[in-house]
Amino acid sequence: MEQIAEGVNNLNIADSSNKKNRIQVSNTKKPLFFYVNLAKRYMQQHNEVELSALGMAIATVVTIAEILKNNGLAVEKRIMTSTVDINESGGRPVQKAKIEILLGKTENFDELMAAASADAGDGEEQG
Repeated sequence: MEQIAEGVNNLNIADSSNKKNRIQVSNTKKPLFFYVNLAKRYMQQHNEVELSALGMAIATVVTIAEILKNNGLAVEKRIMTSTVDINESGGRPVQKAKIEILLGKTENFDELMAAASADAGDGEEQG
């Protein structure tokens, strides 16, 4: 019984730490590269980032993940899909698709980020 209680306590701690590095993506509020840059910053701070979206924003989350992977900055750790009930203004619940993608830093993440910031610095000096 004690092991179960300890497991539940550890689960709660792990779950609350996960919230710090979660980005809930909307496809209407911010431009795509806002989320890409935010995900990079979260990976620098937490070593991984969880991208989450509902419905039509799922395509945006997949695009963000692919940009980070194709640039050599991230690797997929977990992809989870589900459906959730959303109560709309009419009162009746509507089922929406949900995706959560957990991305981790690649081995050369820090080198690539340092090179990118050096390139940005060079561009400012020339301008």
